[in-house]
Amino acid sequence: MEPLAIVQVTPYPWEDRHEVNTYVGRVAEELAARGHAVVVAAPSRDEEAVRQSRRAIRQGDVLGQPGEVRHLAVGEVLPVGTDGRRRPAVPIDVARTVEELLTGTAFDVCHVHEPFAPSVSSVALRHSRALNVGTFHAPAERVVATQVARKLVTLIFGRLDARHAAFGATAELLNRFFPATYEVVRPGTGAETPHVARGADEPLRLLFVDVEERQALRVFLRALRRLGTDVPWEATVISKQGPSSSTPLREELRQRVRFVEDGEEEAIARADVIVGASAGARPAPALVLRAVAAGAIPVLSRLPVYEDLADEDGLLFEPADTETLAGQLKRLITDEALRTRLRADAPQPRAWSTVADEVEASYEAVVARRHDPTGDPKLWAKIKNRPLIDVDLHMHTDHSGDCATPVEHLLATAREQGLGAIAVTDHNEVSGAYEAQEKAAEFGVKIIIGEEVKTASQGEVIGLFLTEKIPRGLTLEETVAEIKRQGGLVYVPHPFDRMHAVPDYEHLLKILDDVDAIEVYNPRVAIGSFNEEAERFAAKYQIVRGAGSDSHVAAGLGSVRIKMRDFEGPEEFLESLRHAEISTKSGTLLYVQALKFLETRATPKAARRARRDRRIRRAARKG
Repeated sequence: MEPLAIVQVTPYPWEDRHEVNTYVGRVAEELAARGHAVVVAAPSRDEEAVRQSRRAIRQGDVLGQPGEVRHLAVGEVLPVGTDGRRRPAVPIDVARTVEELLTGTAFDVCHVHEPFAPSVSSVALRHSRALNVGTFHAPAERVVATQVARKLVTLIFGRLDARHAAFGATAELLNRFFPATYEVVRPGTGAETPHVARGADEPLRLLFVDVEERQALRVFLRALRRLGTDVPWEATVISKQGPSSSTPLREELRQRVRFVEDGEEEAIARADVIVGASAGARPAPALVLRAVAAGAIPVLSRLPVYEDLADEDGLLFEPADTETLAGQLKRLITDEALRTRLRADAPQPRAWSTVADEVEASYEAVVARRHDPTGDPKLWAKIKNRPLIDVDLHMHTDHSGDCATPVEHLLATAREQGLGAIAVTDHNEVSGAYEAQEKAAEFGVKIIIGEEVKTASQGEVIGLFLTEKIPRGLTLEETVAEIKRQGGLVYVPHPFDRMHAVPDYEHLLKILDDVDAIEVYNPRVAIGSFNEEAERFAAKYQIVRGAGSDSHVAAGLGSVRIKMRDFEGPEEFLESLRHAEISTKSGTLLYVQALKFLETRATPKAARRARRDRRIRRAARKG
């Protein structure tokens, strides 16, 4: 595939020993070796690295040389939790750095890991203008995300164009709360740590790495107390926190248990048995996979993700069941035939190049959904020297039930505002647009026949250059098909305005190939971030950008303008819109909304009729 500009974002400080960082680093190296420009963005406690990274981002010096992985330290953040407790927000300076990185560099793919808020990954997902891929690693529930803020998290995750899960259990868990398609892309194990054979007279070597919740270490130590010293074993515990003060060991056991802070790879290479004792809060399946690939036999608590990694006979124990854990360890210590069989049945190491193959294939699939931004060069050459006109692509007349603006008054106002063309897009009706077209010559304004169609349950969509009315209540796909049948253009209005009926990401992606243009600015959108989200969506899929006043009162015209070359027909219009400039005027929302209320709700019907007649007479005199 063509080289891509990729940013991989991890929520964990880059200096920390964490399986997500290992995954990010190895995949980044593999992708860079294939010619992609790869940046890794991560928190860091290295103040000098943060200063240098921020300077590079400000100067636009982000993408490295081919084959190089560029590491950017975005600042220090508080620890990422998985226990469901509320966490402070990401510091403002870190969030701003991430925003500058993603808005200032033209990335093709933004790959976020564990994008739960608050984290650097969630900030990246919020500001990304690239195609977004998310990898979920830990098969542990995030209570705040799944129980407290599920609706909001669902909306944020909707920005993901592809979702990966590091393990089947992770995919199953996520699907319960955030239903979607999760492609399982397991981490690699590599073969960097070949097993160091144990001498005939050496005791069996047990290994516990203190990366699970702290309770897991206590379970392991209590199991060792039950195991006793009547069988030959020794244990290594790798822990930054040292021994558990709540689980003291007798002197004869202390002589067999060694606590160290570092040397994980060497310990994995020497281990005969790896123990995972998580109760589910913070399991470490990637660690288990690496140890198994290096020759260790896993003894694991009975969690779904660990059951997938255990031998079919199941060297498992119920979480916190120290007696069974001790029994399983004793089986291995005393049964050489069992150990031999388990090692023979162990899965083959999984190369990181294979992981990169799967990740790259996912990137290729989402990139293929982008529109071709080149358009039709021959058609553009034909129209590029035509006069520039101002255009408004979204407005209503009194043929819409929620608008009281006569066609003549709309046309007169459009002329006064200097608009050269307008799209009349009444709700579920084209009669207003046809009436406008019949009278347009009097006012010198070009009319595009449009309709804002309410679908069955997937929001609204506008058809431009229509020849007949489209009935409301069809599915989104059926409505789009009908627009295309008429030779019209599919224009998506206010696509992410939660105050309107809008298609969600899932349905919008289903019609993505048929969307001709997307409304990136609508002044009637009450929350600016909705327009920003539309802008991001158009940018990442390279969709032609449009804008419209969505005016329900004539005073709303002119609040947004598209300056584009004059056109004839849908093909020339779309090519001209591709090269257009959009200008906006803020501060009109409350005014026009109040006018709409006065004109459609607060004024009695008789007065509305009298006002309509006056406007028509006035427009006729001006025409």
